[in-house]
Amino acid sequence: MFELEGKVALITGGASGIGLSIVKELMANGLKAITVVDFNETAGDRVGQEVIEEFGANRAIFVKADVGNVTEFKGAFEATVEKFGNLDIVINSAGIFNEIEWERMIKTNINGTIHGCLLALDYLQRYRRAIEGVIINISSIMGLQTAGHTPFYNTTKHAIVGLGRSLGLHGHYESTAVKVITICPGCTATPLLLENMEERFSKKQIEMHTEVMKKFQLQSANNVARELTAIIKHGQSGSVWLIENDEPAYQVETPHYSDMRVPHS
Repeated sequence: MFELEGKVALITGGASGIGLSIVKELMANGLKAITVVDFNETAGDRVGQEVIEEFGANRAIFVKADVGNVTEFKGAFEATVEKFGNLDIVINSAGIFNEIEWERMIKTNINGTIHGCLLALDYLQRYRRAIEGVIINISSIMGLQTAGHTPFYNTTKHAIVGLGRSLGLHGHYESTAVKVITICPGCTATPLLLENMEERFSKKQIEMHTEVMKKFQLQSANNVARELTAIIKHGQSGSVWLIENDEPAYQVETPHYSDMRVPHS
């Protein structure tokens, strides 16, 4: 089992939503310190201060960075090891949901996650305290299914699932001792899903989204954070986990392509 006590984590997108809940949950479970990486400087500074006030001094830093910019992103890793001396867990949680600015979404969701994995594989091998490091990539339930009104977002989340499953293979783990795990939250009550929709989607997409959402139960971000904490401790490299409906997480497996063959009529 991977123990959280004494470990240092870096999380992207940690200033709001699911990322913020993860920050608080990990600290409450014995994490030594955390680096919060986000492009929202005001929110990030506030989160860093809240962690210090709740859990003690020298327990958190905030680094403003665009995860799509590898130079900025690397600076967050450098700041972490300079401040805390080690790095054991990297959580790639930064993501945007914007079908209009889809190129920016690809840069953040896909490129940012790839940057995070490559940097994490480097730094976790050099600076982790224990024999094992952990990378958590946050995808979505939409990385496991389709939805016609959000095709570009779905594409980014499918990519994250494929990335985690591939980097999590035993050959990679045996050479790095870093386990890579993918988390797919179901519909969660966060600003990403509920606020400023008119700025990110066409009128038709908003109408379709409203209808689709009637079929789902919104869960709390705190439930995602609680289940993710348990998965960090017990999850195996390459595994994919779904968390939905405020219920316990469960592991999902993708069938081999031969099992999906459609017989000719």
